[in-house]
Amino acid sequence: MIRQIAALAFAASTLAAGAAAMAGQQAAALSPAHDRALAAAIAAQTRTPANVARDRYRHPRETLAFFGVEPGDTVVEIWPSGGWYTEILAPYLAQGGGSYYAVAMSDNGHTGVRRLMTANPSLYGQIRLATFPAFNSADTRVPDGTADVVLTFRNVHNWASGYQRNDEPYAEDAFRQMFAMLKPGGTLGVVDHRLPESVDSAREEDSGYIKVSTVRRLAEAAGFRFVGASEVNANPRDTADWPRGVWTLPPTYRLGDQDRERYAAIGESDRMTLRFVKPE
Repeated sequence: MIRQIAALAFAASTLAAGAAAMAGQQAAALSPAHDRALAAAIAAQTRTPANVARDRYRHPRETLAFFGVEPGDTVVEIWPSGGWYTEILAPYLAQGGGSYYAVAMSDNGHTGVRRLMTANPSLYGQIRLATFPAFNSADTRVPDGTADVVLTFRNVHNWASGYQRNDEPYAEDAFRQMFAMLKPGGTLGVVDHRLPESVDSAREEDSGYIKVSTVRRLAEAAGFRFVGASEVNANPRDTADWPRGVWTLPPTYRLGDQDRERYAAIGESDRMTLRFVKPE
């Protein structure tokens, strides 16, 4: 009888854990109207064809739905680079009266977004620019407590390894600043190249991959609460042990034509998709 009770308790706890995991996956699902608006932004003819070709790896509809990005939100994208997500987010948010911040480490980091703003001001002219991380008093910051959602795609590994800041890691500062930007109850969405937990953490320094446990540690130390994870951007073909790190794979192809067909068949990296919240 004792064993039966224990077995039933274990089964109940397992079901509860599964339900919690499912809740984490589904908690931020968009309303049908918002989902249609997001689908329209993704399908827009104004998007760059080369960017559209990467949708099969980056899954923008599922990713943004998981993070719960709604058209009326104030959204901060950290380091948008050439504007891949900008082409989706700025028009999507404009439909509902939302705001989009593109934040970069320096003005050079805004080159791609400024190009969009100049080429199509009616679509991208309302984009707000700011600096991140902001280390100087003269830096233009996202005002504290104003963002509904902060998004960062494939950047945390850079901060943890000191990329672009005299080889000094600044991930702790970065997470504290993202925490400050958000309203209480606001969402932080993180996508990054995933290093298996069983691999030596030293690989985080130069491979472009980072462990989920490292990202969670950084986020939770800054005050965030972990909500859930999605496997929408997973790629089981990526073994994360390539000769030139993650940049061996597309779209970078750091080895040039060497084994290019092999790496093309693998596709883009295996990626974590994590959702955190700033507690109320």
